[in-house]
Amino acid sequence: MQFVVKRDILLKSLNFVQGVVEKKNTLPILSNVLLQLKDKKLSIVATDLDIIFYDEIKDVKIINEGSTTTSATILYDILRKISSNSELNFDLKSENKLSLKSENADFNLLCLPTDNFPSFADEFEGEEINLNNNRFLKLLNKTKISISSDDTRHYLNGIFFHLSESHGRNFLTGVATDSHRLSSSSLEIEKVKDFTSIILPRKTVFQLCSLLADTSQNLTMQISENKIKFTLGDMKLISKVIDGKFPDYKKVVPTSNDKTLVVSSKDFINSIERVTSVSLDRKEGVKLAINKDNIQLSVNSANSGEGNEKIHAKFSSESLNISFNSKYLIDIVSEIEDKNLKLNFKDSVSPVLIEDVSDKNSYYVIMPMKI
Repeated sequence: MQFVVKRDILLKSLNFVQGVVEKKNTLPILSNVLLQLKDKKLSIVATDLDIIFYDEIKDVKIINEGSTTTSATILYDILRKISSNSELNFDLKSENKLSLKSENADFNLLCLPTDNFPSFADEFEGEEINLNNNRFLKLLNKTKISISSDDTRHYLNGIFFHLSESHGRNFLTGVATDSHRLSSSSLEIEKVKDFTSIILPRKTVFQLCSLLADTSQNLTMQISENKIKFTLGDMKLISKVIDGKFPDYKKVVPTSNDKTLVVSSKDFINSIERVTSVSLDRKEGVKLAINKDNIQLSVNSANSGEGNEKIHAKFSSESLNISFNSKYLIDIVSEIEDKNLKLNFKDSVSPVLIEDVSDKNSYYVIMPMKI
């Protein structure tokens, strides 16, 4: 096996591989990336057995076809330190030694035979769904903030995707919750015949976000019984889905919160950042004393002091005192597109509905804290 490829092209692919391979693996082969030369292209495959990443590089000069696997981390690290646009000469000297030459540098990398590398049947019979790349990335960013990291309820460790309909239009809706907050965002799609609702795992979500942020290729999605496949040009990401039932989240979305607060998103987030500076433990809550035309924000930390600030706001009721986890609030407000934030309250202990006036297809729910 022998080939020549440009450093920047291979590095881009290996960058995505880093998010898939596990550094500490009981199976050494899973720390490796599979390099395969066949049909005038270089295929790159990485897996942790739950996610598989495929990429194809057609801009490669093949001298001899063949395949091998080598450490994904070491290869990536070498390529990062080689100057941009260099030509890389790869040559498999023996079953366990891959030579890499570039300019004046010469490396010999240890390899493992491809026989041990997992092979996968890529059978997806479900309908291909075309998605708008930017809008889908936006949906992922808005919902991933609420993914739970509590492994005891594994069915909350991802984004729940299902179809919804409104005013005769079809939507793909993503929802995530950690039971303290909930995010929902929808994307209009063409009508799909048979779509099975799925829960997309956290690791896949973050991997997909980095792929989408880096490419403007058309995105398609296909679902099989327990897997999902995303295709972006020559790249494919296949993932297992979480086996579990997502709770009926609509039960916690408030429908009768009639007290409305409108405040500048920027002022609100900056004020929270400032008053929470006194607290070393960011889990300590921020108190909001809401009045007709202002909010008094305060943080009181037993260990490090207190911070207070007043900002302008409009409230449709008399007054209300309520507390929140400051990190949760900042996460949500950071995803709001509108210059103003709209919060709908019922009282100081019930869930609060947060709306984005500039994005009618997204909303957030946050539980108050007891302080």
